[in-house]
Amino acid sequence: MAIILNIENLTKSYGDRLLFGDVCLGVEQGDKIGIVARNGTGKSTLLNIIAGCETADSGTVTFRNDTKVGFLPQQPLFEPGADVFSAALDNASDARATAVRAYHAALTSGIESEIEKAYKTMEELGAWDYEDRMRQLLTRLGFTDFDTQVEHLSGGRRKRLAIARLVMSEPDVLLLDEPTNHLDIDTIEWLEAYLRRSRATLLMVTHDRYFLDRVCSKILEIDNRQTYMVEGNFAMYLRRREERIEAMSAELSRVRNTLRREQEWMSRQPQARAGKAKFRIDNFYNLRERARGNGPEKNIKLETQASRIGSKIFEAEGVCKRFGNTVILDDFTYTFARGERLGIVGPNGVGKSTFIKLLQGIEPIDAGRWDLGTTLRFGYYSQDGISFDQNKTVADAITELAEDIELKEGVHLTPMQYLQRFLFSPADQQKYIHTLSGGERCRLHLATVLMRQPNFLILDEPTNDLDIITLGILEEYLADFKGCLIVVSHDRYFLDNIVDHLFVMEGQGVIKDFPGNYSDYRAFLDFQKDGEDKPKQTEEKKPRRTTERPSKMSFKERKEFEALTDELDALNAAKQEIEAFFASGTADGIAEKSQRYAEIKELIDEKEMRWLELSEKE
Repeated sequence: MAIILNIENLTKSYGDRLLFGDVCLGVEQGDKIGIVARNGTGKSTLLNIIAGCETADSGTVTFRNDTKVGFLPQQPLFEPGADVFSAALDNASDARATAVRAYHAALTSGIESEIEKAYKTMEELGAWDYEDRMRQLLTRLGFTDFDTQVEHLSGGRRKRLAIARLVMSEPDVLLLDEPTNHLDIDTIEWLEAYLRRSRATLLMVTHDRYFLDRVCSKILEIDNRQTYMVEGNFAMYLRRREERIEAMSAELSRVRNTLRREQEWMSRQPQARAGKAKFRIDNFYNLRERARGNGPEKNIKLETQASRIGSKIFEAEGVCKRFGNTVILDDFTYTFARGERLGIVGPNGVGKSTFIKLLQGIEPIDAGRWDLGTTLRFGYYSQDGISFDQNKTVADAITELAEDIELKEGVHLTPMQYLQRFLFSPADQQKYIHTLSGGERCRLHLATVLMRQPNFLILDEPTNDLDIITLGILEEYLADFKGCLIVVSHDRYFLDNIVDHLFVMEGQGVIKDFPGNYSDYRAFLDFQKDGEDKPKQTEEKKPRRTTERPSKMSFKERKEFEALTDELDALNAAKQEIEAFFASGTADGIAEKSQRYAEIKELIDEKEMRWLELSEKE
């Protein structure tokens, strides 16, 4: 395959901290590459440099001529005052996209001459199909009112709009920075299917392990300021990484053993050092430098334990909550049991975050009651994060909360020792909070939640911005957690590993309790769908019963068919009349005619579909 992107000797530092050095990478057309690393080690920075949003200290990024690049940042930006429709076309450079933008702007202005001109351009370029495709995409991503101002959208809806904008720009290379953050699972699965079908070249930073496994054909890891490329999906990368870590451990052990012997040799006769073999002296200093290098990452394990929890946990009885016409809970009654491991799923905007705030009393309820056990101690990880003094260091922020942290009975840690268990090295602990990456902030937030030893842990989107290494450590901790656990998450891998049943929130107060993890739930939905299809297939093979609907038209349907034929004739005549008006070049009344023309086209499509259904019986 041809090389579409070439990266040579790319180096980037912040102050005296080197993120990566001398990165060389050739990306072939059609490659789908996932980029993984610990938070704060340069994943997003590398993607921003490739996209041209940041500059490297040295090195080059070269795309093949005429390559169109599309970039999805973690926090997408839109033009001030833009509505959904215009924002979706922001980056599209196709002539059809330009025509659609002009037509939409002309309709908004109401200037008839502009509308007429824009309409003719749409006709000449055949841009109506392009506009229809855009409307279908926006509808699929949950947008119904295309005139909504972007600044009124939630974070999840802004991310979906940014994805629509990226798709409509039809790039040759896609650069995606945490594309699944703030998306509901339904949208993630749609995006996953789209990327698997797409012929575009892909470089993507994500922590979503199912997403990586199902979309990517190569994994690029940034580790200890170096990059490692693995051919294969995420499962293959994990195997190769384990092999590399074992080899690095063996090599480092060998170097240090050799260094000890050479140290003894160097120390035997210090007064005669000048007479020692120069090559051996040089080799000693080289060995000492290599021995100082970082070894493979230690398998850190969280060991904070939950405080004691009594037999009575938490009960809800007849709880109701609504905001205007939106119902969050409707007569919700439930008893939480000891060791409960609950996942909450549902589309964006259905009220998942509100639900867990209601549980804790952060949001007031309209009716009903909560009955909490006396020993209950909540630990709440909010997707909104925690408010830290931005001018404090990481170590100072934790020390301010507690100078002595009880890990488990009889085991106490200093704040610096405790932070190391959350992958904050001594150097990282001296960073100011305002310099932390999004993932590092999440780790710090998680540390503050667990240090209080909660026995009822509530995690709202804990996987957003956390790196894969931290997620693995968190999963190990939660597997051994003895208290109650509620997780709101879109991360399917995380849910599969952690929960044993789901609350499926469908909206308007409907909550279904499903016994199993997310993969079990998806299998159930697929089975249910197959079950709905099978009766239709078997019914076709069975002889028809006299009570079944006849294959021929009923009297009522025949009357409807005849009426539809007349209506379609009249609508097509009206359409031709308006088209003749457009061809005449007359400007008067063009806006009204354009609106009527769109209405007639929609009516014709609707009635032709029904006419075809009936004609099959005829």
